[in-house]
Amino acid sequence: MSIEDQRCLSVQPVGRRDFLRLGAAAVLAASVLTPTDALAIHRPGNVRRQLGFLNQHTGERLNAEYWVKGRYLPDALRAINKLFRDHRTGAVHRIDPHLIDTLYALKRKVGVHEPFHIVSGYRSQQTNTMLMENGDHNSGVAQHSFHIKGMAADIYLPGYNLARLHRAALSLRAGGVGYYPDNGFVHVDVGPLRHWGA
Repeated sequence: MSIEDQRCLSVQPVGRRDFLRLGAAAVLAASVLTPTDALAIHRPGNVRRQLGFLNQHTGERLNAEYWVKGRYLPDALRAINKLFRDHRTGAVHRIDPHLIDTLYALKRKVGVHEPFHIVSGYRSQQTNTMLMENGDHNSGVAQHSFHIKGMAADIYLPGYNLARLHRAALSLRAGGVGYYPDNGFVHVDVGPLRHWGA
């Protein structure tokens, strides 16, 4: 048994400061998830999180069980990184696990089992600059985009009303939410709390 595993198994007394920190973390989780979701994620029987994705540019599909028994699965996260890559340059970047958890919460919120279609995941600085120079302001390309940091995704669910998906994403209060009905997607990121669009 590794030292890390032994640490995981050892029982440590919880001081007042740690107790308050744990309480704050629980409040944060509850603010991101609906009460039902928060309870479901923290129930002892809920030991797995799974998501499906389809990259609309490459046609690649992925059904990833990315979190099991309180731990992220590195192989699944690497597969998600690859699917979310910049399709223009092929550059792969680490996708923030908080973004994946936000998409998981959104999936539970809308109750749809279809894969999220990814319009844009990671975006390299090169691609971001090119899109900005093309002057397509309606696409919402920002100079300091959270796509560059692997903290944003532009998504939709075929057959699911985009306005409802937008409202569900707003209700999570997990970061930025942009609504692009003309382009057919909702932007979700794990940056500061803000929103734009209709």
